[in-house]
Amino acid sequence: MSTASEHAGQAALSICEALLLAMNDRGLLPEHEIVGVLRDAAATHVNALGTELEMERHRAVAEMINAVIASGNSVRRP
Repeated sequence: MSTASEHAGQAALSICEALLLAMNDRGLLPEHEIVGVLRDAAATHVNALGTELEMERHRAVAEMINAVIASGNSVRRP
């Protein structure tokens, strides 16, 4: 992956995390729904088809999303 693509991916992840935090802070989505959105996104990548290289990339994305879920970064904890 090129440096520009890596930066774009990191920016997108940061923006999405900030949006999820804001939606939780404002009471628009409860924690369980935010985690559900993330699980759905991870499942999409786990179940993706393609070449071996494409599937490897999808698995890596799913792992990153699951790491966000495990870390609790998508919701603020009191």
